[in-house]
Amino acid sequence: MKFKIPKHKKPLIRRLYRMVLIVTGIIIIIFNDAFGDDEPFVIFGLFYFLLLFLSIIYWLLKQIKSVIRLKNEKAKTELMHLKSQVNPHFFFNMLNNLYGLVDKDSKKAQELILKLSDMMRYSIYEGQKDTVLLSEEIDYLKNYIELHKMRYHKTIDIQFNVDIDDNDYQIMPLLFIILLENAFKHGVENLRENAYVYITMSAKHKQVHFDIKNNFDSTLENEQEGIGLENLKRRLELVYPKQHDLLISKTNDIFNAQLTISKL
Repeated sequence: MKFKIPKHKKPLIRRLYRMVLIVTGIIIIIFNDAFGDDEPFVIFGLFYFLLLFLSIIYWLLKQIKSVIRLKNEKAKTELMHLKSQVNPHFFFNMLNNLYGLVDKDSKKAQELILKLSDMMRYSIYEGQKDTVLLSEEIDYLKNYIELHKMRYHKTIDIQFNVDIDDNDYQIMPLLFIILLENAFKHGVENLRENAYVYITMSAKHKQVHFDIKNNFDSTLENEQEGIGLENLKRRLELVYPKQHDLLISKTNDIFNAQLTISKL
């Protein structure tokens, strides 16, 4: 039967161990002049200082481990907070639209409610996971696009091209939705006509590439970077350090974002 020290007694044992080391060290110093030349005393002294050195190394390793654990816990807490910030205002906008549709077009309102329910379920349950299947993220993006098509009373040119290999990669949830939402919020929302959103996603050789391009009203351009993009950059730093590349460009009235994630 394996002997195991009760957890509540471990701090007491550690304190006794440290006390023994200190007292032993004091004894060695006091009796060094009297027995310093004796071979048993020398061997005992060497053994003591070796034990002291190993104890210091053990303490340092525990401190480093503790710092790393705290850092990881802090990063995990921050990541959960960032996930909770993803597209809440989108759901509020959709609920407002539903309120107006209930009396005007009840059938359309019912369709919106079903799709919105699926998206909310995904955001709440799948969004809290560390990773999800890429195919699930793609379905989520398609639902988002369909919802927007249903709520707008104008023609929007939306193209979503997907090219993935046989592998269904694991990826951080609610990642691409920030770029897609940004295209609608700052592009489609403010354009009366000729609005477009072109999306291309490819996944091959353990690399996912997401490219999104949309036009916008340059007279309403805001130079300040949105909270959504800041959120995205921080999440990428936490989960894919040195494994991602995010390029954002604006040319005249065209906004383009390209996100590449490697080594999945």
